[in-house]
Formats: sequence, structure tokens, C-alpha cells
Amino acid sequence: MTTMTELLEEVSRRHFPNPPATPAHIEAFEARMGWKLDPDLRAFYLHCDGAKLFDRIDPDFHFLPLEMIRRARVVMLQDDSDKSGPASWYATCALQDSNYILVDVGRQHGGRYPIIDGYREGFPDPYYCTQIAASFSEFLSGALRSERRWFWLKTED
Repeated sequence: MTTMTELLEEVSRRHFPNPPATPAHIEAFEARMGWKLDPDLRAFYLHCDGAKLFDRIDPDFHFLPLEMIRRARVVMLQDDSDKSGPASWYATCALQDSNYILVDVGRQHGGRYPIIDGYREGFPDPYYCTQIAASFSEFLSGALRSERRWFWLKTED
């Protein structure tokens, strides 16, 4: 299993990371949001405040800087009410075609937040917006070895 440190080294070596967030920046983010980054997210943002994978201009995965993280229902439906999705889902990574990767801060497994597929056409239906990774590090690992594909989707052989 690849460690978070190894994943972050690969982001720096092969991709396009932003400069790191400061501890004060993270503290201000957590105070504004009302939830704390889990260990994986904290390590990522202390290493880089967002990153673009594979392409600087048209990235396949655009991990958002802290200042751009918002509730998924606001980002995807421009409505911050419960009829537009769970309050605990936050858009943290933009994909192509206006889809997102979401962090569910309303639950944790082993101290880490699960990662949800923010499929725009199906949002917020849990049939379409399913958990695709148990943690940010698991998702980042998949993204880095994805060969630019949405690795969590089943492909037909």
C-alpha cells in the first residue's frame, strides 16, 4: 500500500500542485466550514493547496484549493437547502464535464471521510452518487494510477 507521503511526492514530481496552505489557512478554513480536515486531507493541503493532475490547462482531476471548497448542493444545484442534497457533502475535486468528487464530512471510517462520486446528472440520488473510496488517500492513489480515466467506473471489456 502506498503511503500518503509517497502519493504527495508523486503529485509534486509528475503533476501540477499549488503552493501549500499554511496551518493558519487550514485553521481559518475549518472555522469557516465548521468541520476539521481528516489526516489525509490535512496532509494534502499542507503539501499543496490544490493540484491539477495530468494537464495544467485542462486537468482530468482538479483538486480544489481550500478557498474553493463548497457544499456540493451549492456547487451543483446553486441551492443550499436539504431538498438539494446532504449538507455534509463537499465538492473537493472538479472533473471534466461539470462532475465532482465529494467528501462526506458527515461520517468517518477509521478517522477518514469517505469519497463520493458527484455525478451531475444523478445528483444527489445515492443510486448515482455512491461511495467510491473509503478515504482521500485511497482516491488520490486511484487517480494517480488512473491513466486519466475515471477509475471507479465499471468498463465493458
